[in-house]
Amino acid sequence: MAPKGGTRIVNAAVGDRIVIKGHRVGEPDRDCEVLEVRGAEGGPPYLVRWEDSDHEALFFPGPDATVQHFEHQAR
Repeated sequence: MAPKGGTRIVNAAVGDRIVIKGHRVGEPDRDCEVLEVRGAEGGPPYLVRWEDSDHEALFFPGPDATVQHFEHQAR
């Protein structure tokens, strides 16, 4: 969904993966798992765990982030 001004809104659910592509040639992509959604209706901020470091942090994705949605089962 893109509101006026072209800004894309990222929506995610617990268990989804957020991917940020490398910004320079040779720079690897970074990805994280969404552990908790703290924004309204699936919006940011998200509590995430970064794949490369296992570091958990509060994350506000920028326009370079994409979400890989996975099917979620009710517990």
